[in-house]
Amino acid sequence: LPMAFRDVNARRHIGLQQLSALALTGRTLLGPMKSCKFIVDESTNQSTLICSAVRLIESLDLTSAAGQLLNETIQAQNKEFRTGMSTLLFLIGAWSSAVLECLQQNVPVSAIVSVMSEGLNSCCERVQCLQISIHDVNKELCSSSVRPNAFKSKTCQIGCDSLLDPHIFLYVQKDISAPEEVIPVNPCSHQEDDSNFNKRLLSSLASLGSIASLVKPAGDKSTSWISGSGVIASNCNKQKLTHSRYFSTLRKSHFSSQQGSFQGYLSGRSADPCECYGLGHLAMALSHGNQTSVKLLQSIVAYQRERAECSGSSQFNIAGIVTCCLLGLPESYSCVSPGFVTLVSPEQTTVIKYFEDKPLRILLMDGDLTEQYRHLGFNRPCNVRTILEHPSLPEGKADLWLSSMLDILISFEVNLVLVKGNVCENLMERCIANSILVIGSVTQDVLCAFGEVTSAQPVTYLTQLNASCVGSGAQVGLWKACDGRAMDLGELVPVRIKVQGIPLLTAVLTTTVASKMQLIEDQFWTLAYRLHHALHDEKVFLGGGAAELLCLSHIQMLAKQPLQPSNKNAVREFHNPCLAASATEYTSVVLQALASGWKQYLSVVMCNTAKAASELEACTSVDHHLKKAAECGSPSAYILKEFRRGDLLRGGSGPFADDGEGLKVYDNVTAKTEAWRRALDLVLLVLQTDAEIITGPKRNQLLNSHVSSEFMFL
Repeated sequence: LPMAFRDVNARRHIGLQQLSALALTGRTLLGPMKSCKFIVDESTNQSTLICSAVRLIESLDLTSAAGQLLNETIQAQNKEFRTGMSTLLFLIGAWSSAVLECLQQNVPVSAIVSVMSEGLNSCCERVQCLQISIHDVNKELCSSSVRPNAFKSKTCQIGCDSLLDPHIFLYVQKDISAPEEVIPVNPCSHQEDDSNFNKRLLSSLASLGSIASLVKPAGDKSTSWISGSGVIASNCNKQKLTHSRYFSTLRKSHFSSQQGSFQGYLSGRSADPCECYGLGHLAMALSHGNQTSVKLLQSIVAYQRERAECSGSSQFNIAGIVTCCLLGLPESYSCVSPGFVTLVSPEQTTVIKYFEDKPLRILLMDGDLTEQYRHLGFNRPCNVRTILEHPSLPEGKADLWLSSMLDILISFEVNLVLVKGNVCENLMERCIANSILVIGSVTQDVLCAFGEVTSAQPVTYLTQLNASCVGSGAQVGLWKACDGRAMDLGELVPVRIKVQGIPLLTAVLTTTVASKMQLIEDQFWTLAYRLHHALHDEKVFLGGGAAELLCLSHIQMLAKQPLQPSNKNAVREFHNPCLAASATEYTSVVLQALASGWKQYLSVVMCNTAKAASELEACTSVDHHLKKAAECGSPSAYILKEFRRGDLLRGGSGPFADDGEGLKVYDNVTAKTEAWRRALDLVLLVLQTDAEIITGPKRNQLLNSHVSSEFMFL
């Protein structure tokens, strides 16, 4: 990358300039209303739509040392939390620019490192007052009179066009159904475990909010709202035709006749407001506007909640969730299916149709199903590309291995093999010819889920196989879309593997735009992990910029308090007693530089969410809040009051404020604070290492030369 700030700093802190320039590319990814970017591969001319800092950094050519450190920092945050990467990337750039400004003012590196580190530690302690427990969040969201309406209008109009497998709404329990007979969408029969799943999920959804569901024959234009108070018939949900057949206006939850002939809704509220929405409300508050993922996650939460009540397990188990990306179907086909949905080659469909709805003997393998595979001690390291490991096997020896492996599978009457790693193509072909279904690249969580319910024990090599390792009870079939048709997407075919009682759920993500597939999957997992971390922390931050605004107010307050030994309150804010004596002269400058990062963060978020027409207007709004917070005497109390009013940072706390029913927004605690710490740690690391070490007899000659001003000696 050409550096835009090459001549900004004569002291040659090139690493900080590189960090700042790289972070600038992700400026539009900050906040809930992100602007997506197209990444174009020059070699193939293929493009990918990205909306996260991780995908952006992966797509850049990071040849510099600072770029590599930036990539490692982003990847570490993504691996641990799966959220907070955009905040991390932006603050790295903002604080890199702030440190460069400090260097221009001849602030010593030691003072920058000490003051910024202690300042951030003080901020992390200060914002603890903005943490709220999960129990209190649920209670507040459910007790508010605004909340149920906003929730229903945005996320609880659940139709099969947006989140649930049609199996879920095939049957409605008689105690909440309409007096008329409920007719299945499709006349095809379904398995008993599917029926149980439908009933359990409907029951669980009813605990999230009174069920209002409808399954009606094709051609029936009326809508029945099923709630605790009775049935309300309506004919207002008709399709309106405007100008031509290509411009039809449908209600958001309407399921068109091309995709099915039923609609499903959730409405009303139960007697206990805290029971009615539960984790569904929390997922909504953590979604930051990602409505499609919210709907999928809420259906998953509803099903897992019902299982948790029966088994006493965790209420939300992220290990029991997998995704399957189907390219070629409209996004309205996205749904949640019980069991494991994956993609196989068209050649395997003949085996699947042969075994459809038959009990299968299943084998689990936790390695590769290849002749060259060795156990974990000999596995190649990650991120290393192997050009040639050993020459190809002689044809006779390869055939001998293939025959022996196939004989083992046949002798134990194995019908289905799930492999964690890769599968030998020749062995796959022989298995297909012998009606054995082999599926590779299966995650460890999926293997564990099938092992628990089928009693199958994973093996590393087929030679280890014995009778006790083979499980039973699995069933396989072609995955069917919302209209009941099996999908044939050309190169790959979706199949569904299920077992009675398996806790595994698959979020089937669909789109017709190839470049958008990765984006949809990333958004789903981001929300899932936000909910996971919120439950793990058992608390969340007030969102909408509340934590950053309090940090900014706190740092500016510290900057106005000179660190004199007589000023005990100011000194107490820093843990290092030597800091007051060694960095008094520069403390205010460095703290203002740290505060500038928070201010840029808030300004850019407001601009990206269209709450301000320009950064100048955004900065003016932030300054207005800072002034009122200072006049209030307690910035935290002022921020909490504005947050509860939904008026923090102008007119709302989230992307749903346009309805006049501002939905509260919350953030993860640990993920956010770790993003702050990682951002500052990287900036200070580059600051301290971005200096040339000059040794040897020419040192004095360089010091006395005209280029000595270009070097900085630590």
